[in-house]
Amino acid sequence: MNGLQAYQRVNTQTSITDADPHKLIQLLYNGAIERINMAKARMQAKDYEGKGKLITKAIEIIGGLRSFLDFEKGGDLAERLEALYEYMERTLFEANAKNDVAKLDEVSSLLRSIKEGWDGIREEATAQQQVG
Repeated sequence: MNGLQAYQRVNTQTSITDADPHKLIQLLYNGAIERINMAKARMQAKDYEGKGKLITKAIEIIGGLRSFLDFEKGGDLAERLEALYEYMERTLFEANAKNDVAKLDEVSSLLRSIKEGWDGIREEATAQQQVG
């Protein structure tokens, strides 16, 4: 399943039909963070079924982000991001199994940090797309 399919499967209201590749990744980060925050609220409300569904969707989105990694162009950075995404997926599984809010916060914080870096290269990325 590619990142676009993963994103469509989580029923996001945002229109991605005209999103450029950089914007699509931003939407994926936002969607994962949003699902984790919602899962945290469900966990605190003791709605374990709702929490589980939201965490599963966040894991699917992270899997979608992994599918976008370009190991030819990205090299070492792509490999480090893949390892970080795998860590996030494992941590979310643990958070789900143990109802651990701290693990949800950890993954949300990691995603926000990566997203900030990604947001920071927006102009550069869109300029490259226009040239290419």
